[in-house]
Amino acid sequence: MSRFYRSDDERDIEASILHSAHAIFLPFHFSTQRSQDTISVFFCLADALFNRSRKFGQPNDIRYCIKYLHHLRGFSPEAFDIIFPTRDDVTKLLVHAMAHQQEIEPGNAMQGIEEISVLCCEFLVSDLPEPQLVDAVATCVLALCAYIDDSRFQPPQQVIECLREVDTRLPNSHATSIFLGQTYTVRFQVTQSDEDYERAMAPLDKIIASHSPADTPSQYMRIAFRVAAKLAHTRFVFYKDPKHLEEAIFRCRAHLSSTSLEDPERGAIIQTLVRLEGERLDGFGVTNRLPGFPPSDPVVVDPPSFSHLAASLAESNAIQSRSMTLDTRLRHFKAVSSMGLITDNADIEEGVKYCRLLLASLQRCTSGGNVTLLTDMTIFRFGEFLQHAFALTNNAEYLNESIDVHQAILKIPRAQHIHFEAVSRLTYSLASRFVLSPDIKDSDEMMRLFPIAATSLYASVPDRFQISSQWADFARMSGHPSTFTAYKTAISLIEDTLTFAPTLETQHSRLVTIRHDIETLPLDYASYQVHAGKLEEAIETLEQGRGLLWSEMRGLRTSIDRLRAADSFLAEKFADVNRELEALTMSGSPSAWANDCKVDGGEGIDPIGRVVMKQRNLLDERAGLLTRIRSLPGFENFLTTPSFDTLRSVAAHGPVIVVNHSKRRSDVIILLHNSPPSLITTPDDFYEFAKGLENQLLSARKEGLNSAEYEEALSFVLESLYVRVGRPVIQRLQELNVPEQSRVWWCPTSVFCSLPLHAMGPIRSEGPVKLYFSDLYIPSYTPTLSALIEARKPGSHSFEKPSILLVAQPDESLPGAWKEMALVRRLNTKVTTLVSKRATPSAVMKRLEDHRFAHFSCHGILETGKPFDASFKLYDGKRLTLLNIIRSRLPSAEFAFLSACHTAELTEESLSNEGLHLSAAVQYCGFRSVVGTMWAMADIDGKFLAKNFYESLFSDRWKGVPYYERTAEALRDSVKELRRKKKVATERWVNFVHYGA
Repeated sequence: MSRFYRSDDERDIEASILHSAHAIFLPFHFSTQRSQDTISVFFCLADALFNRSRKFGQPNDIRYCIKYLHHLRGFSPEAFDIIFPTRDDVTKLLVHAMAHQQEIEPGNAMQGIEEISVLCCEFLVSDLPEPQLVDAVATCVLALCAYIDDSRFQPPQQVIECLREVDTRLPNSHATSIFLGQTYTVRFQVTQSDEDYERAMAPLDKIIASHSPADTPSQYMRIAFRVAAKLAHTRFVFYKDPKHLEEAIFRCRAHLSSTSLEDPERGAIIQTLVRLEGERLDGFGVTNRLPGFPPSDPVVVDPPSFSHLAASLAESNAIQSRSMTLDTRLRHFKAVSSMGLITDNADIEEGVKYCRLLLASLQRCTSGGNVTLLTDMTIFRFGEFLQHAFALTNNAEYLNESIDVHQAILKIPRAQHIHFEAVSRLTYSLASRFVLSPDIKDSDEMMRLFPIAATSLYASVPDRFQISSQWADFARMSGHPSTFTAYKTAISLIEDTLTFAPTLETQHSRLVTIRHDIETLPLDYASYQVHAGKLEEAIETLEQGRGLLWSEMRGLRTSIDRLRAADSFLAEKFADVNRELEALTMSGSPSAWANDCKVDGGEGIDPIGRVVMKQRNLLDERAGLLTRIRSLPGFENFLTTPSFDTLRSVAAHGPVIVVNHSKRRSDVIILLHNSPPSLITTPDDFYEFAKGLENQLLSARKEGLNSAEYEEALSFVLESLYVRVGRPVIQRLQELNVPEQSRVWWCPTSVFCSLPLHAMGPIRSEGPVKLYFSDLYIPSYTPTLSALIEARKPGSHSFEKPSILLVAQPDESLPGAWKEMALVRRLNTKVTTLVSKRATPSAVMKRLEDHRFAHFSCHGILETGKPFDASFKLYDGKRLTLLNIIRSRLPSAEFAFLSACHTAELTEESLSNEGLHLSAAVQYCGFRSVVGTMWAMADIDGKFLAKNFYESLFSDRWKGVPYYERTAEALRDSVKELRRKKKVATERWVNFVHYGA
């Protein structure tokens, strides 16, 4: 044997085996010396068999080797008095032999791996000096590693406990820490529990923490970075939580930093990082990629050729093979994943045949213990391909088979992370089959699956919201008793859908990506409640589902005065968290962070990641504080969805008219202070009628506001609105004894947010002058009921003439602004003027704090699809944006006259129910009442309107009425005077609207 170790000559090992066997069969006496000789000879034979098995791979050799070593371990410890072999030498060779047996006979792996862990623990309690102990334990750990790398099997608790004990006893053994982390990683893939995730990451982080950036990473260090990155990515794939995504990005960046530029893995790591950061932006709804962020769509590859793939499967099936290597499984997974690109029917048929063979092979391997997550994903992709095949061929057999495949996936507990996607696919297939051949069983199955998906822990909140919306649609169409539950589930997810993104701009982008459901679901739910006679609940639903961004921000500015009296510490802590969240929510957009997000940057958290993680942590902290606050007596409803009794208080100064525009059914609800809501039903074509008016108005506007086409279209819209909305509303107000010239508020939804309800008419009258809705009532608008309640919040109201901040920026296209500015400056009240160089964004926001009233005379600018970039154009082209405005707090502000274009107009591609325009922003930051414009404003109207407005506002006819509460009627009076002027186009006077108290 000694010569064999030097020569590697098989004749020597054969001779050693022969002589050892001969020696064993020689007669001997049972003496201590003979026992020692026997141990030596048996050990020599076992060692020779072990080496021959390693050299030639003969299973019998390793079986006998292990048998002989077990025999030697049966000797008493006293028998091992000779120097070699010691009992520990026997044990170490046994460990090596069992590890080798795993390689050539994997069927016996489980028994061997459990015994290795027992032997390892035996070493730990032995008296071996530490160098020898480390060597012995390393032998066991390496053997365990061979097992752990085979992801077909799950690690028994005995193995885990062994590795934990080694990691504790030998804290500097990086190999053990790696293997312990890998073991828990394998288990996490099955249990998918946070506990196993943390246990897996802890030993890896121990290695990573010992890394110095100045040092070249060791082999174990690189492995720790790689395994940690893969583990974090796996958790995100399972749970779709944004915090998990951020950790996955952080770990991937760290892994990238641990590789050299020449490392062949570097390209794959960068691709993973790009994909993860792309998923982050997709989650924010950022569809236009930032610099340095290529699209995250999968790489387009050619569809596979099935001939060689199918042939290998057929051969495997013929010999009933129960194993499939990882490389083979990966090859088949990639093939199936790319089959959605197939468009030829002949290829579809071949692809289905191949997939059926593959499914048979995978099922056989699974029954033999070859269970992997990759297997589950391959089967899922097969189900997807069958749906694709049905879509191309209309072959119901493929549809039925796809349903069977996805239903089978739902029965696999370990595949929970793809159950949500399977349900989504399955409900689509069931719906398709129901259309082809209505069967109540398919409908019932869909209704059973929807709640499972809507409450899944393995799906993102936006995805759960969308499937809940689908559930509500299907349930309502089929008259299913779960309709109310479906709607309630979906509406409860709306707020969480919003906070999925960290800033206002990303939140708006997120909402735009799911705009259909976000815009229609609250309206449809309210219409369903109206149909059921639940008017009060419908009002609550409309309030909960609209103005989401304003509502969220308003919650961050809620008063804590009453809370401070109950628990000052809790109140201040809550206020601090709110301030931090508000600052973060109103911070910059992702495009501002792009330069700091290079994918090949350092291992730290990138700027977007820091924002996301900070937001999630603050939200968690805030949720905990809210729980504590609501446990206080009298605070049970603190910052919960406002009840109807709270919302009805908005009608204390006059009725609020809510127009619900839903495809299911549209209604007008008049909200009264001391009476039940009053319902006005609409004709069946009302929904399409309103959409038609909006389209007609927008189409004509392209011809120009001064065009005859627009004048004709606007007049038609006003008259049509009066017939369908104005006349029945006026009639109902009369029936409700609401006197003419009363204040009324419009709270519109959907397309009505862009239609001039305040100017409906003309109304038939006996006099020579045409009358419009605003002649009979004094109209105002409010984007939500909560916004109007906020505008009327208690405060110190001065009855002295208010000071006015005049912000003007005349230029060649606004010559009338000079006259308007001069007129305001001559008012009999204190006026502070910011014009030209003095009119900078910072100066304007600073001086607004000192004035109750503000008057803007400048350009108003919209940016298509970017509502937060809507702005006032100030000196040198600088912009005072909507985002700048809402960042400020102006508790003493009362009224703002926005004599500028587009200040109450929504940008294209914005969400109508969110009301993101300059007038709403000015109202949010503190102004109780606002005058704005629905579209571009004629320069010549500024001076005329301002003159009549302020004459009415400061007239002596008002007694005991705060100045800001006079503004709606003052606007109505000044618009009347504008209408009396000769040759004034309809759009010029219809343009002006009043928001707020």
